[in-house]
Amino acid sequence: MNEEINDVIHIPIDGVLDLHTFDPKEAASLVHEYLNTCLEEGIYEVKIIHGKGKGVLRRTVHAVLEKHPAVVEVKLDTGPSSWGATIVRLTPT
Repeated sequence: MNEEINDVIHIPIDGVLDLHTFDPKEAASLVHEYLNTCLEEGIYEVKIIHGKGKGVLRRTVHAVLEKHPAVVEVKLDTGPSSWGATIVRLTPT
């Protein structure tokens, strides 16, 4: 029996991206694609949960955000996750 493996992961597009379940090597492309999809869906405020740790993933996320043309504001979450999440405001491009 020959089974086809489907590596496509479906992420709900609800304005919250939790990176804990993904390989850190995929974070940059995942964040970029998620932001583009949010724009297509009319979602202009996104919360990216990257965790606290040593800050490596946070720096990766912020590097992507600095280069994305639709990002107009980036700030660390002021809620309970504090610097374990980043709030991003987007504008249609």
